[in-house]
Amino acid sequence: MKTGDYYQGDVLAFFEGNPQELRLYEVLVQRLEELIPEGEIRVQKSQISFYGNCLFAAASLPVRRKKEWPEHCLIVTFGLEKRIDSPRIAVAVEPYPNRWTHHVLVTQEEEIDQQLLDWLKLAYQFAQEKGRKRTGGRRGRQ
Repeated sequence: MKTGDYYQGDVLAFFEGNPQELRLYEVLVQRLEELIPEGEIRVQKSQISFYGNCLFAAASLPVRRKKEWPEHCLIVTFGLEKRIDSPRIAVAVEPYPNRWTHHVLVTQEEEIDQQLLDWLKLAYQFAQEKGRKRTGGRRGRQ
């Protein structure tokens, strides 16, 4: 996956004081690179975003942690055209018609499994299609 010039330093700064979450993120990126090598990663203030033509997923730390959430976790967020009904989905919201945002809490490397990767691949495909519709079939990032 493509990254910017300061990616490594930005990632270390993002996860400063959160070594467990950093390790989970590193595993997530390793598996995403195998799945979607043409993607791009951008480190931002509140999340690390994964792009194809459009944003398709993000990794973040809990800002407003719900009481029942684990102390250490990585939030993996992705968007799809329909809601996934699974106990693994901590939160699902529909900010726009037929656009569902799903949040999965990852606490162990084993949770970055085939099911999560399948959801991320679907999110990538959904974002690619969304991007093609916006650009009238031309390639380009929105």
